[in-house]
Amino acid sequence: MIEARYLDIGGALGFVEIVTPDRHDNDHRDTDPAALPAILCIHTAGQSGVQWRHVARSLANLGYRVIVPDLPGHGRSEPAPCGPVTSIVDYGDWLCSVLDALGIERPYVIGCSIGGKLTLELATRPGRPLSGAIAMEAEAGPGRVNVNGLRRELEDVAGPARAERTYLGTLASVGRSVPEAKAHVVALMHKREDPEISSSDLIGWGTHDVRDRLDQVTAPLHVVAGRDDPWIVVDEIARVAEMVNEIAPGRARFTALDGIGHYPMEEIDDFAALVDTWIGELKASVQAEEISL
Repeated sequence: MIEARYLDIGGALGFVEIVTPDRHDNDHRDTDPAALPAILCIHTAGQSGVQWRHVARSLANLGYRVIVPDLPGHGRSEPAPCGPVTSIVDYGDWLCSVLDALGIERPYVIGCSIGGKLTLELATRPGRPLSGAIAMEAEAGPGRVNVNGLRRELEDVAGPARAERTYLGTLASVGRSVPEAKAHVVALMHKREDPEISSSDLIGWGTHDVRDRLDQVTAPLHVVAGRDDPWIVVDEIARVAEMVNEIAPGRARFTALDGIGHYPMEEIDDFAALVDTWIGELKASVQAEEISL
């Protein structure tokens, strides 16, 4: 079941979908949705929760309460009152307000690209503990973009070639294992972005850095990298898990996805089943850590 809600967050309406098991699902039909483990799904730069359209319902039918927001100025959310957001920290504050408004504590969080950055941001806030975090396609240090160039681009984001650049750039960021027709649909969907919003998001991507806060990760963390992703360095994402494990052995793990690019949730068939497996591994790591204490 899909519930669409607008929440008043900081003086503007934020849109969120809440997806729970279908009523005909016998395994979860009599379960109070609020009692299901919650998973917050965060989209990429300039995009919206529509990126999770194929995953959210499948996750729900695996027994999760799936929370899919549109960040301010994205999708069906109103713009932030102070204009386009260029800070991952500010987006993190907004997501915490969304969780508060929904009465959700200790969710699982999964995000990709700036959503992966936001996952790392939320995972390094010990005052807001998570059950687990899956950060995809995001290094702990600043993203690899020309921030000054992006700031200049904000002055000319409405040029007629921008949509085609987004289309071609998305195709270049999809993994080689993805069928051509599927990659075409992903790229067409991404052309819907607002150029001012996406450039602002990328400024946040290029300035966010949690490397000095990885000692504050208290929930199990899984970092994921597509080997065909041109936006990241795979070894740097593997290093995130290494750095966390140097502080808390066994708390983090790393997965590299062969043939996959920057958008695993859109590129991989039956991605929900993979996420469910990863969450099961996060749960097991918590149990192992508790036994060792």
